[in-house]
Amino acid sequence: MQLKNVKAIVTGAASGIGRCITLELARAGAQVVGGDLDVDGLKALEAEGIGLPGNIYGLQLDVANESIVKEFILLAFEKIGDANTLVNNAGILRDGLLVTRDEEGWLRKLPTAQWKRVIDVNLTGAFFMSREFAAIAIEKNISPALIVNISSVTRSGNPGQSNYSASKAGLDADTRTWALELASFGFRVAGIAPGLTNTPILSRVSPEALAEMTAKIPIGRIAEPYEIWQAMRFIIECDYFTGSVIEVDGGARF
Repeated sequence: MQLKNVKAIVTGAASGIGRCITLELARAGAQVVGGDLDVDGLKALEAEGIGLPGNIYGLQLDVANESIVKEFILLAFEKIGDANTLVNNAGILRDGLLVTRDEEGWLRKLPTAQWKRVIDVNLTGAFFMSREFAAIAIEKNISPALIVNISSVTRSGNPGQSNYSASKAGLDADTRTWALELASFGFRVAGIAPGLTNTPILSRVSPEALAEMTAKIPIGRIAEPYEIWQAMRFIIECDYFTGSVIEVDGGARF
């Protein structure tokens, strides 16, 4: 698929990787609807997109709310016509050990709400978005079409991130599953597993933990969002790539 022919929906578009992908798509002439809970961030994104070859439209979105997702998808198709690309980028961190003792010796357990919120946003949200996007695209006979899931190298497990790791591992499994299920409709489904990337989500990681993780990266630094975009561009332009996840991690494993 040529970048100029892309009509994309990007979740988590107000900041970080999603913001970078949205802007780079518009710079290449694509039409993009960016969804996010952060309304002010979306307004800033739209403002930065003024004058670019493509267009950016910001719409508020909570990917964990099924009814809101359904309404959002309909509005997105109205904004840009026959959308042919979905980027499931929205994600949150709510780190915590499964079971631990605090400084006073009290036993602490990972709260169910903390587990559930991450799964709801990172995994169920991508399911809602992909299902509704695919249903409309298939109904409209839009082909080729593409879904890209933004995973993480922590999909293989990372202490303190049982919820986040599980959500990203599930997203990887769905990437392969949906690629097999949707191929007959002209869809490709692929993923990107970034390592540590310079985005606002890292503000939830303690400086000590961040330094420890950075020290494990063979390249010697964290990634910039543009480097994740480069993988995204490859996936868009390589029509033979589907069912797999590209790791962009500087050689790190956590």
